[in-house]
Amino acid sequence: MRSPEGQTFPNVGCFLEIVPNRKLVWTNALAPGYRPAVSRSGGHGDEFAFTAVISLEPHGHGAKFTALVIHGDPESCRKHEAMGFHHGWGAALDQLVAIAGTI
Repeated sequence: MRSPEGQTFPNVGCFLEIVPNRKLVWTNALAPGYRPAVSRSGGHGDEFAFTAVISLEPHGHGAKFTALVIHGDPESCRKHEAMGFHHGWGAALDQLVAIAGTI
């Protein structure tokens, strides 16, 4: 990932479920090949682990988009929110809607 300021945040993870045009599930708690994600120091590879679920469902003449992030504990959720991810998901969706309207 890259921030608006150009800062890069490497993210290695593992896809858990892929249903074309319907669902995408991934986690940073696992590395490719379903191996546990660990850092050089022996801890988790990222600051905190999470699993993300993106779902698309038919809805009227369009689609219902749902983004769910699952954290291991409340503190990890608070850290993620403090980083601006909650606002970021909404901004990303607004951008997706704007682009989709031009197709």
